[in-house]
Parts: sequence; structure tokens; C-alpha cells
Amino acid sequence: MATVKTLVCLANSRKNAGRCVAGMVDEGSGQWIRPVSARPNREVSKCERQYADRSDPRVLDIIAVPLLHPQSRSYQSENWLLDPKYYWQKTGRAEWDTLLTLEQHPKTLWINGYSTYHGNNNRVLIEQAHTLPDSLKLIRVDCVTLQVHTPGAAYGDRRPVVDAHFCHAGCTYILRLTDPEYEQTYLAKQEGTYELSESFLTVSLGEPYEDYAYKLVAAIIEQAKI
Repeated sequence: MATVKTLVCLANSRKNAGRCVAGMVDEGSGQWIRPVSARPNREVSKCERQYADRSDPRVLDIIAVPLLHPQSRSYQSENWLLDPKYYWQKTGRAEWDTLLTLEQHPKTLWINGYSTYHGNNNRVLIEQAHTLPDSLKLIRVDCVTLQVHTPGAAYGDRRPVVDAHFCHAGCTYILRLTDPEYEQTYLAKQEGTYELSESFLTVSLGEPYEDYAYKLVAAIIEQAKI
């Protein structure tokens, strides 16, 4: 029997052939929930996350999501198995003031000190990740710089990507962006850097990849756009 949780949607990000949806319970508890499928990579398909009118949940939607039971997986303690038999229901929209009540203030985004060539503090050794209690954070930053570039060009990979540069609690981060709306918008632009003003960021610690778990910017919520 399904348990319905009402969430403020804080991410509907790109993941494999589907999406990673996550939000905080709309009751002030600060509890994160990430609805996941029963597939091996747990991505959520379009039909599993849609409303009755076939539309897709958007960041800041308040949604009632039918869930079966918690399905914690190591540091991804927020995972709940979704019930694919039911539509999700939009019950409202959150505002900037709502985000201020949900804002988190971590001293760091999990464990820092591990970086790729084009990133900074953007990954965690997998054995250390397994000791972490969670994999989702909602933080507020004064500004964000989006960089459109082709990091694999030297190796023949001409696919452009978007990285988010920001500072939080005195630390500098360069993380890959998986917010599909911002990603599509900025991939259509020329290579370069683009400044955004005060924003909330949903940061996620992704599935294990080789020896690391990578930190990802799963959603950008600009105050200027609300």
C-alpha cells in the first residue's frame, strides 16, 4: 500500500535515460526524499513521474508522491521506492521565502580535497562516501558562474558540458551541472562563462562511478527568476 509524501520539488535532474527527482517534505522537518525506481540505476522514467495531465514536475512544485517504502542505499539514505501505479499530484508552488525555511548550512559539501582536472572539490572517494549519512543538500550562494566548455576536446570528445563554479562556507567548488533546463539553455550558447546572481543550489552526491562518488549541481533556483 502506497504512502503519500508531499514534497517541495528541489531537483528533477538528468540521470542516464531518466531523471533524478528529489525534494524536502513539506512540513518543516528538513527530511529529504528521493523517489527511485526498481531499475538497477534507480532513475525515474517520464511515465513514473508525470502528473495526470502528462506534464513533468518542475522545481518548486509542491507534489504528492505515492511511495512504497524506504530504500536507503549507502550514503543515498534519502531513497524511497516509488509506486509506479499512480500519478503524482501537484498541489501548489513554493516561493523564495519557502526556500529560506528549507536552507541548509553545512560546513562543507561532504568531504573536500578530491578534484578532477577540470573540477574542484567535486568528488569523494567511494570508501569515504559509504561513511556519509546523506547525499542531498540545499544551499544558498551569492552568485554562480556557469562555464560552457569541452573538457574532452584534447582526446577527440567535442561534446560541450556545463560546470557550475561557486563558493560556499569559504570553500570553492566546480561541479558538473545536471539541471536539464539550465543545461539546455547554456549549451545553446557559445563556450565561455556566464554569471548568475543569488541562487539556491541543490547539490547531490551521485551514484558510484569507478572509485568515486561525484558531487553534482542538480538544480539552480535563481531569486531573479522567481
